[in-house]
Amino acid sequence: MAEIFSYTACRQLSQLLLSIIFFHGSEYILAVAYHGRSNVTLKSLLISRNYLLAMFFSLVEYLLEVSVFPALKECWWISNFGLAMIVVGEIIRKMAIITAGQAFTHLIKIYHEDHHKLVTHGIYRFIRHPGYCGFFIWSVGTQIMLCNPVSTLVFAAVVWHFFATRIPYEEFFLRQFFGREYEEYAQTVISGVPFVK
Repeated sequence: MAEIFSYTACRQLSQLLLSIIFFHGSEYILAVAYHGRSNVTLKSLLISRNYLLAMFFSLVEYLLEVSVFPALKECWWISNFGLAMIVVGEIIRKMAIITAGQAFTHLIKIYHEDHHKLVTHGIYRFIRHPGYCGFFIWSVGTQIMLCNPVSTLVFAAVVWHFFATRIPYEEFFLRQFFGREYEEYAQTVISGVPFVK
């Protein structure tokens, strides 16, 4: 039981908590900044029931492993690599939001609006879906930082599957809105999510 209050556990769990608070708080603040408070709901915090279950599962895994296999959590090079992934994922996602401005929304637009322009500059020159790419790196990074082998694999698989389904759905509408312009853009810029064209 003492392992739960060890330096390692306190550091890793504190880093997780701060990462979660910063990620979700900044998502909400940026949504308000670009869309106005009246157009933003608490859904912009991006906290769903499935997300809470996933984080709960990862905490259960962490607490079990730190109690039974405390040495597993002492792999600092792995933990620090995960922390670096969290920072990189956060930067990529926030660059996506700031670059796209009003064009970035948490819900897929199924109707074209006048202010909706195809964003192909900034980070979008290199990654078609930097918001998804950033979240994928961030979410997997949280589990690598905790040295959670099971949750790392589960998070990677679940988040990948979510985006592998969401990206074609979103791109269907982007092709409707922007036609050939989007088609040419999609052919030359990677999606940003592994193995998703």
